Amino acid sequence: MLRVYPERADFTSIKMKGLPIMMTSHRGKSAFNLSAVQTEANDSIPRVMYYEYDNEVIKPYLYQTHLLNEEIDVKFAPSHQSGIYQLKFEKKVPPYILLSSNNGQLTVKDNIISGFQQIKNSSTKVFIHLEVQENPEIAGAIIKGKMDYKQQTAEGYNATVGMAFPKDTKYVSIRYGISFISTEQAMKNLYREIKNYDLNQIAEYGKRIWNEKLGKIEVSGTSEETKNVFYTSLYRTYERMVCISEDNKFWSAFDNSVHNDSGVPFYTDDWIWDTYRACHPLRVLIEPKMETDMIRSFIRMAEQMDNFWMPTFPEITGDSRRMNSNHGVATIIDSYVKGLRDFNIEKAYYACKNAITEKTLAPWSAQKAGKLDLFYKENGYMPALRPGEKEIIPEVHSFEKRQPVAVTLGTVYDEWCLSQIAFQLNKKEDYKYFSQRSLSYHKLFNPQTKFFHPKDDRGNFITPFNYTTSGGLGAREAYGENNGWVYRWDVPHNIADLINLMGGKNEFVNELDSTFSTPLGISKYIFYAQLPDHTGNVGMYSMANEPSLHIPYLYNYAGQPWKTQKSIRTLIDQWFRNDLMGVPGDEDGGGMSAFVVFSTLGFYPVTPGLPMYVIGSPFFEKAIIHLGNGKTFKVIAINNSKTNKYIQSAKLNGKVWNKSWISHKDVIKGGILELTMGNKPNRNWASADEDIPPSFEMYHP
Repeated sequence: MLRVYPERADFTSIKMKGLPIMMTSHRGKSAFNLSAVQTEANDSIPRVMYYEYDNEVIKPYLYQTHLLNEEIDVKFAPSHQSGIYQLKFEKKVPPYILLSSNNGQLTVKDNIISGFQQIKNSSTKVFIHLEVQENPEIAGAIIKGKMDYKQQTAEGYNATVGMAFPKDTKYVSIRYGISFISTEQAMKNLYREIKNYDLNQIAEYGKRIWNEKLGKIEVSGTSEETKNVFYTSLYRTYERMVCISEDNKFWSAFDNSVHNDSGVPFYTDDWIWDTYRACHPLRVLIEPKMETDMIRSFIRMAEQMDNFWMPTFPEITGDSRRMNSNHGVATIIDSYVKGLRDFNIEKAYYACKNAITEKTLAPWSAQKAGKLDLFYKENGYMPALRPGEKEIIPEVHSFEKRQPVAVTLGTVYDEWCLSQIAFQLNKKEDYKYFSQRSLSYHKLFNPQTKFFHPKDDRGNFITPFNYTTSGGLGAREAYGENNGWVYRWDVPHNIADLINLMGGKNEFVNELDSTFSTPLGISKYIFYAQLPDHTGNVGMYSMANEPSLHIPYLYNYAGQPWKTQKSIRTLIDQWFRNDLMGVPGDEDGGGMSAFVVFSTLGFYPVTPGLPMYVIGSPFFEKAIIHLGNGKTFKVIAINNSKTNKYIQSAKLNGKVWNKSWISHKDVIKGGILELTMGNKPNRNWASADEDIPPSFEMYHP
């Protein structure tokens, strides 16, 4: 549950706003703020602290830095619902510690501080119980920049309390617990996890836990830099979701109540639009129980909300309904067809169906379906505004716009996922209905240009239109964050049909090639001012945004997997490095990192919902995946090197393998995928029609 990082402008900043206690959201501020100073308290709360970022020690289980102006050494170690600081003071002046709440109440008595902070625009409160090992000389509320020992409680905006210690104090050790339930529960969480002030003990325990988690995949036979990129990426996939169960209870912002978790941990904070693609599928392999618990949490959220809707972006403050589409349905069907069955699939189905059919498809909205949704239901696509036409639909977000092509393509994929669940539940009519609806991407395909092209409510393609630059800021009037070059490939459930729409395999490959090679055609300053999230560019391809992740794997579907092998190696070497510029865009809570994990292992889940993986080009001579069922799946790359990136031949469990994909069953039962690598492409391997990955249907007619 505990997530902590310095509150600063960016990684290379030289100042931070106090020491963090708990980050409730990756884009939010710290809940509470701890300041350690060796000057008298004043009105500047939280204190701005100067440090040198290149002298920090940052590990999953330990943080260390030196505060320059205050001359204080800081060490921190996190536990699950608690943390511990050790402060070393170098000046021979009385040290202070100050704790502030941005909007709440804090009380100090002797060496204990307790209280809460209310998260902005939310009913959610974060509670704290903090203890200091050393006894302060005085303790009290900070009133007008001075410590008033006669007042023990501060409340409101920047409510701050503090402790002052004797002049010769060298060390101050602080431990604290966090809760979303109460201060009493925060104290219980602290005492359960941190029983003394031994920071090194907590750090060592954290190190063991992380070694166990990251040890679920072992890699060898490559550079240390590549290993660092791999394990950093694997670590990042654990950043979300977070378990907020506390002694079998949890606070839910979905109905503003405390619930008994009935022995099933409750998880929240998941940007599903990003994570359904690879992060959830990765957990299916190595953390199946955790993934099951997360799905059960989704269902609980739906049950707790006024409308029985699958969440889209669940956070500690509730469902924020960000981005577009309802991709929670993809996590449900992908897990189910890959063997995770310990959740109520019937309830999950109706939660997904309700969200797709009852909630508006307008991005970033929690309103019920309206005129746009009725139009989508009757016509199979979300209509775009004509040039100069004003928006009059109340459900449409003023900044996020309609995103009509992105919404249509995202929703038809969701409807395909829904059809697959319907098949599993023997709901034949729903299966047929949603299967047919999932083909509605045809409505927006422009056969003249071979792009998905926005249409107005009269069925006319919007003109004039430029697939690179049209659509306004973030291309939101047509697409979403990315331009038409990225969204022309956004039919993950039916790549075979997309190939047909483009005129066959050769034309498909030519268009893929052009995506990676076509220049921006305008000044980069103009391009990125309009499309700031369309970064990590290789031609028109954007490595920095999730809708692009599957694109380099599409060559396999046209019988040219060697181009996938080349693209994957090039993209990861170029854009994911072990330095300050190591990620090309928003990492999105494991969304981008899971792509790196899968791709460096040598395969990727192009279509969540189909139990199979598309083969790429492994970065390691040997990778051992310790599966959640106790078995192992190994990927062996013979003659592998930076230049030997092309597959010459393959074997699966000792038998010749000429397909450019493997089934989930092949992986989960344990085995060995053996790839012989070379520095020149073998254009014959996996090039026949029978060797390409499946599309649309796989395990039923």
